[in-house]
Amino acid sequence: MSTQNKISRITTRVLLEMKQRGTKIAMLTAYDYSLAKIVDQAGIDIILVGDSAATVMAGYETTLPINLNEMIYHASSVVRAVKRSLVVVDLPFGSYQGNSKEALASAVRIMKETGAHAIKMEGGKEISESISRILTAGIPVMGHLGLTPQSIFKFGTYVVRAREKEEADKLIEDAKILQDLGCFAIVVEKIPSTLGRQVSGELKIPVIGIGAGDGVDGQVLVTHDMMGITQDFSPRFLRRYLHLSEEMDHAVKAYIADVKSGDFPNAKEQY
Repeated sequence: MSTQNKISRITTRVLLEMKQRGTKIAMLTAYDYSLAKIVDQAGIDIILVGDSAATVMAGYETTLPINLNEMIYHASSVVRAVKRSLVVVDLPFGSYQGNSKEALASAVRIMKETGAHAIKMEGGKEISESISRILTAGIPVMGHLGLTPQSIFKFGTYVVRAREKEEADKLIEDAKILQDLGCFAIVVEKIPSTLGRQVSGELKIPVIGIGAGDGVDGQVLVTHDMMGITQDFSPRFLRRYLHLSEEMDHAVKAYIADVKSGDFPNAKEQY
């Protein structure tokens, strides 16, 4: 049995030790009790209760509409299922930008009302005051740089970020600022693989990528995407490990046919 499998609970310290050992960190999303239980029991290191719930669970076009109360609902459901993984919760759009007092209040609500272990925030230097205030309260913070979906209307597109030197230099600067502030890890999204490797090499804290190449310290995907439940999202970085939407379609159709024909329930399925 590997040392990793012997760990009874993943903590921010364990993640730092994993980076120091060169052990890759595996991270997936979950938004409900049942899925979180499966993912946790499988041995995932980090579960992200992402604001991607807005698109995956609620059908919104972007992550912007989901609010703090909804994030707390999803996070509470996940925490009740988890025994081993570190649970990180996204602070939703509008709950921390431009107001450090509101940022702290939002983070405190998540920690107190859900039992989660950390929060995640999008942005660099421009949100440093909010991050500092939250960290001062003893709440662990994971950063998020590169393509930051909460800023999609500013970017105007989901294309790869930081291809140009100026933006790449700013990303590295922001990553170091987040580290110096005290963030325990950073997610970098949809950036060139060479830049992902550089950021990971220059930082002491773990750097987890999504579309950031193989040179970072770990990877994160949306579970519904990698399981093939969602079908209308196929970026280059996504690997589908299952095609559950097809299997579920077959199962539902088989159930309908059995009900219509009278085959379900049979004699053994009745009291």
